[in-house]
Amino acid sequence: MAEGMFLAIFAGLMLGLYALPEKFTKDFKYENTWSLFFLLTMFVVPCVASATLINGFSDIFLKMPTEILIKMALASFLWGTGVMMWGKAINHIGLSLGFSLFIGTIILVGSLLPFIVEGFPPMDKLTLILTGLFVVLIGIFANGKAGYIRESFEKKIAKENGEEKGSMTTGILIAVIGGLLATGFSYANAVGRPYLHEASQAHGNAEWITAVAVMFPIFISGGVVMTAYFIGQLSTKKAWVHFNTPAFGKNFFLISIMAIFHYAASALFAFAAFKLGSSGNTVGYAIFNTSCVVTAISSGIFTGEWKNASSGARKFLYAGLACMVIGIVIVAFGNGVV
Repeated sequence: MAEGMFLAIFAGLMLGLYALPEKFTKDFKYENTWSLFFLLTMFVVPCVASATLINGFSDIFLKMPTEILIKMALASFLWGTGVMMWGKAINHIGLSLGFSLFIGTIILVGSLLPFIVEGFPPMDKLTLILTGLFVVLIGIFANGKAGYIRESFEKKIAKENGEEKGSMTTGILIAVIGGLLATGFSYANAVGRPYLHEASQAHGNAEWITAVAVMFPIFISGGVVMTAYFIGQLSTKKAWVHFNTPAFGKNFFLISIMAIFHYAASALFAFAAFKLGSSGNTVGYAIFNTSCVVTAISSGIFTGEWKNASSGARKFLYAGLACMVIGIVIVAFGNGVV
Protein backbone atom coordinates (compact mmCIF):
# COMPACT_ATOMS: atom_id res chain seq x y z
CA MET A 1 0.00 0.00 0.00
CA ALA A 2 2.90 2.37 0.72
CA GLU A 3 4.06 2.05 -2.89
CA GLY A 4 0.61 2.98 -4.14
CA MET A 5 0.47 6.08 -1.92
CA PHE A 6 3.92 7.20 -3.06
CA LEU A 7 2.95 6.76 -6.72
CA ALA A 8 -0.32 8.68 -6.18
CA ILE A 9 1.58 11.56 -4.51
CA PHE A 10 4.16 11.67 -7.30
CA ALA A 11 1.43 11.60 -9.95
CA GLY A 12 -0.26 14.53 -8.20
CA LEU A 13 3.06 16.40 -8.17
CA MET A 14 3.33 15.97 -11.94
CA LEU A 15 -0.26 17.09 -12.52
CA GLY A 16 0.22 20.10 -10.27
CA LEU A 17 3.19 21.25 -12.32
CA TYR A 18 2.03 20.41 -15.83
CA ALA A 19 0.41 23.81 -16.56
CA LEU A 20 3.36 25.86 -15.32
CA PRO A 21 5.17 26.08 -18.73
CA GLU A 22 2.08 27.85 -20.11
CA LYS A 23 3.18 30.99 -18.27
CA PHE A 24 6.33 31.19 -20.42
CA THR A 25 4.81 30.90 -23.92
CA LYS A 26 4.97 33.97 -26.18
CA ASP A 27 2.69 35.44 -28.87
CA PHE A 28 0.05 32.74 -28.31
CA LYS A 29 -3.48 33.54 -27.26
CA TYR A 30 -5.32 31.29 -24.82
CA GLU A 31 -6.90 29.42 -27.76
CA ASN A 32 -3.54 28.73 -29.40
CA THR A 33 -1.87 27.38 -26.27
CA TRP A 34 -4.68 25.13 -25.10
CA SER A 35 -5.76 23.84 -28.52
CA LEU A 36 -2.21 22.66 -29.20
CA PHE A 37 -1.94 21.24 -25.68
CA PHE A 38 -5.14 19.23 -25.95
CA LEU A 39 -4.23 17.97 -29.43
CA LEU A 40 -0.93 16.63 -28.09
CA THR A 41 -2.08 15.28 -24.72
CA MET A 42 -5.39 13.77 -25.88
CA PHE A 43 -4.36 12.23 -29.18
CA VAL A 44 -0.66 12.26 -30.05
CA VAL A 45 0.86 11.22 -26.71
CA PRO A 46 -1.66 8.46 -25.80
CA CYS A 47 -1.66 7.00 -29.34
CA VAL A 48 2.13 6.84 -29.48
CA ALA A 49 2.42 5.49 -25.92
CA SER A 50 -0.32 2.86 -26.37
CA ALA A 51 0.79 1.57 -29.78
CA THR A 52 4.42 1.44 -28.64
CA LEU A 53 4.08 -0.04 -25.16
CA ILE A 54 1.05 -2.37 -25.23
CA ASN A 55 1.55 -5.92 -26.53
CA GLY A 56 -1.56 -6.99 -28.43
CA PHE A 57 -2.82 -3.39 -28.64
CA SER A 58 -5.24 -3.99 -31.55
CA ASP A 59 -6.56 -7.29 -30.23
CA ILE A 60 -7.24 -5.89 -26.74
CA PHE A 61 -9.39 -3.01 -27.97
CA LEU A 62 -11.09 -4.80 -30.87
CA LYS A 63 -12.37 -7.42 -28.41
CA MET A 64 -13.37 -4.91 -25.73
CA PRO A 65 -17.06 -5.38 -24.72
CA THR A 66 -19.24 -2.68 -26.29
CA GLU A 67 -21.00 -1.90 -22.99
CA ILE A 68 -17.72 -1.13 -21.23
CA LEU A 69 -16.45 0.95 -24.14
CA ILE A 70 -19.64 3.04 -24.28
CA LYS A 71 -19.58 3.71 -20.54
CA MET A 72 -15.94 4.74 -20.68
CA ALA A 73 -16.50 6.94 -23.74
CA LEU A 74 -19.47 8.82 -22.28
CA ALA A 75 -17.79 9.37 -18.91
CA SER A 76 -14.58 10.46 -20.64
CA PHE A 77 -16.52 12.91 -22.82
CA LEU A 78 -17.77 14.58 -19.63
CA TRP A 79 -14.23 14.54 -18.22
CA GLY A 80 -12.92 16.24 -21.36
CA THR A 81 -15.57 18.93 -21.06
CA GLY A 82 -14.63 19.50 -17.43
CA VAL A 83 -10.90 19.77 -18.14
CA MET A 84 -11.61 22.26 -20.91
CA MET A 85 -13.66 24.38 -18.50
CA TRP A 86 -10.85 24.24 -15.94
CA GLY A 87 -8.44 25.71 -18.48
CA LYS A 88 -10.86 28.61 -18.93
CA ALA A 89 -11.23 29.09 -15.17
CA ILE A 90 -7.49 29.65 -14.79
CA ASN A 91 -7.81 32.80 -16.91
CA HIS A 92 -10.27 34.22 -14.38
CA ILE A 93 -8.89 33.12 -11.02
CA GLY A 94 -5.30 32.02 -11.58
CA LEU A 95 -3.44 28.72 -11.37
CA SER A 96 -3.45 28.17 -7.61
CA LEU A 97 -7.12 28.90 -6.88
CA GLY A 98 -8.23 27.31 -10.15
CA PHE A 99 -6.54 24.07 -9.14
CA SER A 100 -7.88 24.26 -5.60
CA LEU A 101 -11.53 24.54 -6.57
CA PHE A 102 -11.44 22.33 -9.66
CA ILE A 103 -9.45 19.51 -8.07
CA GLY A 104 -11.22 19.92 -4.73
CA THR A 105 -14.57 19.30 -6.41
CA ILE A 106 -13.10 16.27 -8.17
CA ILE A 107 -11.84 14.89 -4.86
CA LEU A 108 -15.23 15.15 -3.18
CA VAL A 109 -17.31 13.67 -5.99
CA GLY A 110 -14.80 11.58 -7.93
CA SER A 111 -13.57 9.77 -4.85
CA LEU A 112 -17.07 8.49 -4.15
CA LEU A 113 -17.99 7.39 -7.68
CA PRO A 114 -15.91 4.17 -7.59
CA PHE A 115 -18.03 2.98 -4.64
CA ILE A 116 -21.03 3.00 -6.98
CA VAL A 117 -19.20 0.72 -9.40
CA GLU A 118 -17.23 -1.46 -6.97
CA GLY A 119 -19.41 -1.42 -3.84
CA PHE A 120 -18.94 0.17 -0.40
CA PRO A 121 -16.19 -0.86 2.03
CA PRO A 122 -16.86 -1.86 5.68
CA MET A 123 -18.55 0.84 7.77
CA ASP A 124 -15.49 1.73 9.90
CA LYS A 125 -13.36 2.27 6.80
CA LEU A 126 -16.14 4.18 5.01
CA THR A 127 -16.67 6.47 8.03
CA LEU A 128 -13.00 7.47 8.14
CA ILE A 129 -12.86 8.06 4.39
CA LEU A 130 -15.99 10.25 4.46
CA THR A 131 -14.65 12.16 7.47
CA GLY A 132 -11.45 12.89 5.60
CA LEU A 133 -13.37 14.07 2.55
CA PHE A 134 -15.43 16.40 4.76
CA VAL A 135 -12.23 17.99 6.08
CA VAL A 136 -11.13 18.44 2.47
CA LEU A 137 -14.45 20.23 1.82
CA ILE A 138 -13.66 22.71 4.60
CA GLY A 139 -10.35 23.39 2.89
CA ILE A 140 -12.10 24.07 -0.41
CA PHE A 141 -14.37 26.67 1.20
CA ALA A 142 -11.34 28.33 2.82
CA ASN A 143 -9.61 28.55 -0.55
CA GLY A 144 -12.73 30.08 -2.07
CA LYS A 145 -12.79 32.71 0.67
CA ALA A 146 -9.13 33.47 -0.01
CA GLY A 147 -9.97 34.05 -3.66
CA TYR A 148 -12.74 36.54 -2.91
CA ILE A 149 -10.48 38.52 -0.57
CA ARG A 150 -7.70 38.55 -3.15
CA GLU A 151 -10.08 39.75 -5.87
CA SER A 152 -10.68 43.13 -4.27
CA PHE A 153 -6.94 43.87 -4.21
CA GLU A 154 -6.26 42.70 -7.75
CA LYS A 155 -9.25 44.51 -9.27
CA LYS A 156 -8.06 47.76 -7.73
CA ILE A 157 -4.57 47.34 -9.17
CA ALA A 158 -5.92 46.25 -12.57
CA LYS A 159 -8.19 49.31 -12.69
CA GLU A 160 -5.29 51.63 -11.91
CA ASN A 161 -3.30 50.06 -14.76
CA GLY A 162 -6.23 50.23 -17.17
CA GLU A 163 -6.48 46.43 -17.38
CA GLU A 164 -9.49 44.14 -17.31
CA LYS A 165 -9.56 41.40 -14.73
CA GLY A 166 -11.56 38.21 -15.14
CA SER A 167 -14.54 37.76 -12.85
CA MET A 168 -13.75 35.77 -9.71
CA THR A 169 -17.35 34.60 -9.39
CA THR A 170 -17.42 33.42 -13.01
CA GLY A 171 -14.07 31.67 -12.60
CA ILE A 172 -15.16 29.87 -9.44
CA LEU A 173 -18.41 28.74 -11.07
CA ILE A 174 -16.58 27.43 -14.14
CA ALA A 175 -14.02 25.62 -11.97
CA VAL A 176 -16.66 23.89 -9.80
CA ILE A 177 -18.89 22.82 -12.71
CA GLY A 178 -15.83 21.67 -14.59
CA GLY A 179 -14.73 19.67 -11.56
CA LEU A 180 -18.11 17.93 -11.37
CA LEU A 181 -17.94 16.92 -15.03
CA ALA A 182 -14.30 15.88 -14.75
CA THR A 183 -15.20 13.17 -12.23
CA GLY A 184 -16.09 11.12 -15.29
CA PHE A 185 -12.40 10.18 -15.34
CA SER A 186 -12.74 8.31 -12.05
CA TYR A 187 -15.84 6.47 -13.25
CA ALA A 188 -14.26 5.53 -16.58
CA ASN A 189 -11.18 4.18 -14.83
CA ALA A 190 -13.27 2.10 -12.42
CA VAL A 191 -15.43 0.66 -15.23
CA GLY A 192 -12.68 -0.11 -17.73
CA ARG A 193 -9.78 -1.27 -15.59
CA PRO A 194 -10.97 -4.83 -14.73
CA TYR A 195 -11.34 -5.89 -18.38
CA LEU A 196 -8.25 -4.04 -19.60
CA HIS A 197 -6.11 -5.46 -16.79
CA GLU A 198 -7.16 -9.03 -17.59
CA ALA A 199 -6.70 -8.52 -21.33
CA SER A 200 -3.31 -6.85 -20.89
CA GLN A 201 -2.06 -9.66 -18.65
CA ALA A 202 -3.28 -12.25 -21.17
CA HIS A 203 -0.97 -10.70 -23.76
CA GLY A 204 2.03 -10.84 -21.44
CA ASN A 205 2.15 -7.16 -20.50
CA ALA A 206 3.60 -5.90 -17.22
CA GLU A 207 1.10 -4.78 -14.57
CA TRP A 208 1.76 -1.08 -15.12
CA ILE A 209 0.79 -1.39 -18.80
CA THR A 210 -2.84 -1.66 -17.66
CA ALA A 211 -2.67 2.04 -16.75
CA VAL A 212 -1.57 2.89 -20.30
CA ALA A 213 -4.40 0.78 -21.72
CA VAL A 214 -7.00 2.47 -19.51
CA MET A 215 -5.83 5.92 -20.55
CA PHE A 216 -6.23 5.23 -24.28
CA PRO A 217 -10.06 5.25 -24.56
CA ILE A 218 -10.36 7.89 -21.84
CA PHE A 219 -8.06 10.39 -23.55
CA ILE A 220 -9.32 9.78 -27.09
CA SER A 221 -12.97 10.18 -26.04
CA GLY A 222 -12.22 13.20 -23.87
CA GLY A 223 -10.28 14.82 -26.70
CA VAL A 224 -13.25 14.85 -29.09
CA VAL A 225 -15.13 17.62 -27.26
CA MET A 226 -11.99 19.71 -26.85
CA THR A 227 -11.14 19.47 -30.55
CA ALA A 228 -14.59 20.67 -31.59
CA TYR A 229 -14.54 23.52 -29.07
CA PHE A 230 -11.11 24.87 -29.95
CA ILE A 231 -11.58 24.66 -33.72
CA GLY A 232 -14.59 26.89 -33.20
CA GLN A 233 -12.72 29.23 -30.86
CA LEU A 234 -9.69 29.57 -33.14
CA SER A 235 -11.97 30.48 -36.03
CA THR A 236 -14.32 32.78 -34.10
CA LYS A 237 -11.52 34.77 -32.52
CA LYS A 238 -9.34 34.68 -35.66
CA ALA A 239 -6.51 33.17 -33.61
CA TRP A 240 -5.13 30.78 -36.25
CA VAL A 241 -2.74 33.52 -37.39
CA HIS A 242 -1.00 33.52 -34.00
CA PHE A 243 0.50 30.10 -34.72
CA ASN A 244 2.69 31.92 -37.26
CA THR A 245 5.22 33.35 -34.84
CA PRO A 246 9.00 33.11 -34.41
CA ALA A 247 8.29 31.74 -30.93
CA PHE A 248 6.37 28.72 -32.27
CA GLY A 249 9.27 26.31 -31.76
CA LYS A 250 9.77 27.36 -28.15
CA ASN A 251 6.02 27.32 -27.52
CA PHE A 252 5.67 23.86 -29.06
CA PHE A 253 8.43 22.54 -26.81
CA LEU A 254 6.86 24.02 -23.66
CA ILE A 255 3.39 22.77 -24.56
CA SER A 256 4.78 19.32 -25.38
CA ILE A 257 6.17 19.15 -21.84
CA MET A 258 2.72 20.08 -20.53
CA ALA A 259 1.12 17.34 -22.62
CA ILE A 260 3.57 14.62 -21.53
CA PHE A 261 3.30 15.55 -17.84
CA HIS A 262 -0.50 15.63 -18.00
CA TYR A 263 -0.76 12.22 -19.66
CA ALA A 264 1.94 10.59 -17.52
CA ALA A 265 0.33 11.88 -14.31
CA SER A 266 -3.03 10.37 -15.24
CA ALA A 267 -1.52 7.02 -16.24
CA LEU A 268 0.57 6.89 -13.07
CA PHE A 269 -2.56 7.51 -10.97
CA ALA A 270 -4.29 4.54 -12.62
CA PHE A 271 -1.37 2.31 -11.65
CA ALA A 272 -1.29 3.75 -8.12
CA ALA A 273 -5.01 2.98 -7.72
CA PHE A 274 -4.31 -0.64 -8.65
CA LYS A 275 -1.50 -0.85 -6.09
CA LEU A 276 -3.70 0.58 -3.33
CA GLY A 277 -6.07 -2.37 -3.39
CA SER A 278 -9.84 -2.66 -3.07
CA SER A 279 -10.47 1.03 -2.24
CA GLY A 280 -7.64 2.20 -4.46
CA ASN A 281 -9.77 4.21 -6.86
CA THR A 282 -11.23 6.26 -4.03
CA VAL A 283 -8.15 6.65 -1.85
CA GLY A 284 -5.71 6.96 -4.75
CA TYR A 285 -7.90 9.59 -6.44
CA ALA A 286 -8.06 11.65 -3.27
CA ILE A 287 -4.30 11.44 -2.59
CA PHE A 288 -3.47 12.09 -6.24
CA ASN A 289 -5.61 15.21 -6.51
CA THR A 290 -4.70 16.64 -3.11
CA SER A 291 -1.03 16.30 -3.94
CA CYS A 292 -1.82 18.14 -7.16
CA VAL A 293 -3.48 21.01 -5.27
CA VAL A 294 -0.56 21.37 -2.86
CA THR A 295 1.84 21.55 -5.78
CA ALA A 296 -0.31 23.97 -7.77
CA ILE A 297 -0.78 26.36 -4.85
CA SER A 298 2.94 26.32 -4.14
CA SER A 299 3.76 27.06 -7.79
CA GLY A 300 1.11 29.79 -7.87
CA ILE A 301 2.66 31.45 -4.83
CA PHE A 302 6.14 31.07 -6.30
CA THR A 303 5.11 32.72 -9.60
CA GLY A 304 3.57 35.70 -7.77
CA GLU A 305 -0.17 35.02 -8.12
CA TRP A 306 -0.73 36.02 -4.49
CA LYS A 307 1.77 38.89 -4.24
CA ASN A 308 -1.01 41.52 -4.14
CA ALA A 309 -3.23 39.58 -1.74
CA SER A 310 -3.71 40.68 1.83
CA SER A 311 -2.37 38.71 4.77
CA GLY A 312 -5.96 37.68 5.51
CA ALA A 313 -6.34 36.14 2.05
CA ARG A 314 -3.10 34.23 2.43
CA LYS A 315 -4.15 32.98 5.88
CA PHE A 316 -7.35 31.52 4.41
CA LEU A 317 -5.33 30.00 1.57
CA TYR A 318 -2.87 28.32 3.93
CA ALA A 319 -5.67 27.18 6.26
CA GLY A 320 -7.50 25.65 3.31
CA LEU A 321 -4.36 23.90 2.17
CA ALA A 322 -3.75 22.54 5.67
CA CYS A 323 -7.32 21.18 5.86
CA MET A 324 -6.92 19.42 2.54
CA VAL A 325 -3.68 17.79 3.64
CA ILE A 326 -5.15 16.73 7.03
CA GLY A 327 -8.25 15.41 5.29
CA ILE A 328 -6.25 13.29 2.90
CA VAL A 329 -4.19 11.85 5.76
CA ILE A 330 -7.48 10.75 7.36
CA VAL A 331 -8.58 9.21 4.04
CA ALA A 332 -5.27 7.33 3.73
CA PHE A 333 -5.55 6.08 7.31
CA GLY A 334 -9.11 4.96 6.65
CA ASN A 335 -7.94 2.90 3.70
CA GLY A 336 -5.55 1.06 5.99
CA VAL A 337 -8.31 -0.03 8.36
CA VAL A 338 -8.97 -3.74 7.97
